[in-house]
Amino acid sequence: MNLYPLLLARQAAGRPVTVGLIGAGKYGTMFLAQARTTPGMQIVAVADLNVARAASQLAACNWPAERYAARSCEDAIRTGGTYLTDDANELIRAEGIEVVIEATGDPRIGIHLALASIAAGKHIVMVNVEADVVAGPLLARRARQAGVVYSLAYGDQPAIVCEHVDWARACGFRIVAAGKGTRYLPRFHQSTPDTVFDNLPGLIEIADHSSINPKMFNSFVDGTKSAIEMTAVANATGLHAQSHGLEFPPATRFELADVLRPKDQGGNLEKAGVTECVSSLSRDGSPVPHNLAHGTFVVVEAAEDSSYTRECFREYHMLPDSTGRYAALYRPIHFSGLELGISAAWAALLRQPTGAPIGFSADVVATAKRDLRAGEILDGEGGYCVWGRQTPADVSLREGYLPLGLAQRVTLTRDVAMGTGVRWTDITFDPTDPVVRLRREMEAAFGTRAT
Repeated sequence: MNLYPLLLARQAAGRPVTVGLIGAGKYGTMFLAQARTTPGMQIVAVADLNVARAASQLAACNWPAERYAARSCEDAIRTGGTYLTDDANELIRAEGIEVVIEATGDPRIGIHLALASIAAGKHIVMVNVEADVVAGPLLARRARQAGVVYSLAYGDQPAIVCEHVDWARACGFRIVAAGKGTRYLPRFHQSTPDTVFDNLPGLIEIADHSSINPKMFNSFVDGTKSAIEMTAVANATGLHAQSHGLEFPPATRFELADVLRPKDQGGNLEKAGVTECVSSLSRDGSPVPHNLAHGTFVVVEAAEDSSYTRECFREYHMLPDSTGRYAALYRPIHFSGLELGISAAWAALLRQPTGAPIGFSADVVATAKRDLRAGEILDGEGGYCVWGRQTPADVSLREGYLPLGLAQRVTLTRDVAMGTGVRWTDITFDPTDPVVRLRREMEAAFGTRAT
């Protein structure tokens, strides 16, 4: 990477990489914990609707109070401190901030803040993958046109999977599958904020349930977050969604190449070149040994005429499948927000993203968790009404499916059966809504383009 000497050089020159963070939730606070000790990087401002919470989060990760006592962004830049505000737009407008990190998790807010950051000439790192899968390809294009970087967030699994894919392609391998591990059973699609804590153990261990948002964490359980993250990977790499979305086959980390190969080769995949997640639970609910619940992976194929490469797979124990044709690389864990500074450094120092959309390959569609009735108001990601299913982009457009990120506070005009995708024609919506218009513009720009 060579980021560390570049950061040291910026520190020595008295010109640290200047960052503004929007959203002091769990992910943002994990970043703050490490940013405190990262040389050559300054958090100029933290914007959160609850400034007192932001202050308590900084205190929780051992920031001295005097370090975040700046009275404005300008004061923070002058003194080397940090300014706390409830106004994200004030942060974006501030002179001297190079990188904005958007970590709110709300797709509508994320799109607005990404556009504002691009217009202000700031690099934008999108922890908010929910916004990325609604309109990321268009946001990334606008950033390039403005001469700034639009990036997925390193530490989040999509950016790490993109790194795996780039590594494999640069080595000359063909990608068979790329993705992550998670904890999955089919019944989890019906999980709600009321039942999430029954399903969460084994995936994320949270001692204090009052410290988290059960609706947000429910999206990790009900399959939505996996669909969102794998769709971000597909759109950033040109990999594809399978016709029926993610299948979540159980697999140990040592079985990846056997399980994640095409069905005509004895595996579980519809075809090669797709995203997928593997489950840490067998379908009977028993734990999979040596599972990859928090990890990431890529499965590659040696060239058909490369018997030498296949023999190397075997000789060096590169987790080959039973035929020797496929091999796997995995990372057992990800450090989540603790790694986020990598994206800020890449954007500011190298002017490169740690993953960014290049096309519209896959979509995340709102899918009924139960039989829904006309007149109900949808409550979006992780709620009581819908979960997100990964779907090929062309299928989503052809069927007129509603993106999950826009399935919040909209009213159904007709019944929708459990397991069925909600369509635009099933809801009332305002076609002049800026986010709806941006989504439609993205569809028109990328929907018919091969990725």
